[in-house]
Amino acid sequence: MLIRVLFVCLGNICRSPMAEAIFKHMLEIENLTSIIQVDSAGTGDWHIGKQPHRGTRNILGNKGISYKNIYARQMEKNDWKKFDYIIVMDEQNIKELQKLQSNKGMTIARLLDFVEGSQVCNVPDPYFNGDFEYAYQLILSGCQHLLQFLKESHQLTDKER
Repeated sequence: MLIRVLFVCLGNICRSPMAEAIFKHMLEIENLTSIIQVDSAGTGDWHIGKQPHRGTRNILGNKGISYKNIYARQMEKNDWKKFDYIIVMDEQNIKELQKLQSNKGMTIARLLDFVEGSQVCNVPDPYFNGDFEYAYQLILSGCQHLLQFLKESHQLTDKER
């Protein structure tokens, strides 16, 4: 069994690469990298090929999380078929993806939808507000809950690892 997760935000240089790096880090710790694959993309094409934003690199570096080999890319048609879960950072990302959606059966969810009782629905874009720490805390929580959801939904036990 292989589970594929794609994180999506606007430009793929702040939030979604942060989520990709955090989630990969969690998967390594839990020894799940052979079962769950993760990537990130943006709805826009402004930053294709660029490293994550300096603020994202700084916060990840300070937390000891690698962002090696993460470069911005735009959502592609093939992504609809390739990934099992498309996880966005905010409501605007959902609207943009719905315009592009080629697979009407695909479920798109906000990352914070996995955090039961969360007072926040959208991860604010630190590209515009500069608050990378707040984005990190929200994304970390969302990733922890998403991983728990995947483990429960797919009955991932120690025997399967």
